[in-house]
Amino acid sequence: MVKRLSDMPEVEAHHLRRIECPTFDDTPALPGKPLNGRRVALISTAGLHRRGDRPFRPGDGSYRVIPAETPARDLVMSHISVNFDRTGFQQDHNVAFPIDRLRELVEEGVVGSMASMHYSFMGAFLPDAAEPHAQHLAGLLKQDGVDAALLVPV
Repeated sequence: MVKRLSDMPEVEAHHLRRIECPTFDDTPALPGKPLNGRRVALISTAGLHRRGDRPFRPGDGSYRVIPAETPARDLVMSHISVNFDRTGFQQDHNVAFPIDRLRELVEEGVVGSMASMHYSFMGAFLPDAAEPHAQHLAGLLKQDGVDAALLVPV
């Protein structure tokens, strides 16, 4: 379903009109090694963090580190939007953070290996707020030997 600003309540439409959308150059996909030779990390925008970690705040462009061995019961979603439906995550954390599916793909040999750390941002932040954090995260991914990331937008 396509949603237009003119179809939205004015309060929401006004908020979205204030956000400047960046323009990116079109870069063609480059060939790479097969997936079964890659080390994969998960990067979610569900506002996830481990129980006890600092929750996300409005406009927060930072990320939280989620070690690969973190049990699902220790994940907390602190996404603050009242419009955000958490039901799917409450029923199956793989909807927003498909760690079990990634483990299965590694076991089946479809994916080479899984990163030791995974990451979550909270969606609905301005791109400028995340840029320094994303640059830092790129260095961490490189240190972990990650050469593919599964981006899980929510």
